[in-house]
Amino acid sequence: MDKTTIMVIDEQALFRAGVCQVLSEHPQFEVFECDLATDPMSKIEAASPNIALLGCRLTTQNGLDLGRRIARYLPNTKVIMLSPDPNDEELFEVIKTAAVACLNKNASGDELVTAIERARGGEYPINESIMARPKVAQRVLRQFNEMTSMGGKAIQDIVAPLTARETQILNYVANGNTNKQIAEALEISEQTIKNHVSAILRKLNANDRAHAVVKAIRHGWISVEEKGGS
Repeated sequence: MDKTTIMVIDEQALFRAGVCQVLSEHPQFEVFECDLATDPMSKIEAASPNIALLGCRLTTQNGLDLGRRIARYLPNTKVIMLSPDPNDEELFEVIKTAAVACLNKNASGDELVTAIERARGGEYPINESIMARPKVAQRVLRQFNEMTSMGGKAIQDIVAPLTARETQILNYVANGNTNKQIAEALEISEQTIKNHVSAILRKLNANDRAHAVVKAIRHGWISVEEKGGS
């Protein structure tokens, strides 16, 4: 199995370094770090990590907004929030970002590793946090019922558009390029291209690359270059 790529995002350099040190001891992980005060979204989009470990104070919107944007625009990157002792209100806000887990910043290294491996395997540890807090569970259920009653408009509003990078890659796909050729043209890894293609298929609800291209052309998101005749 390929290594799990992890980006540690936090405003405190010492915290990032400490988390990176703990995770680097596990050979199945490849770890990077990013300062929350820089432009993390562009770095995440370029690297397309499997996991984004986002340390933030849940009393502010910066970290929550970033978590929400990652989940919306880069669905292949699973977000795990790390925050000091989140209360019910803060946990509810984390749930709305679509993060897969929320851990206390004082969690042990083993707890963090377990959460990462579960998220990588498609699990949602945050569901257990919800069940452990009845008031949060009630709020989640109430909001879900409200969204359901709104019908198609609500569902349409939460469909994620393609990012600039994904549109660029889909154009390459539409013009017959393989993942390897796209990776060489953009000077990034072939695995990163695969991650982006998977995100594109999920966002467009497409069965395969050809289906995605057809859908994107119909919506006017991409164009196909005409090949010269003989």
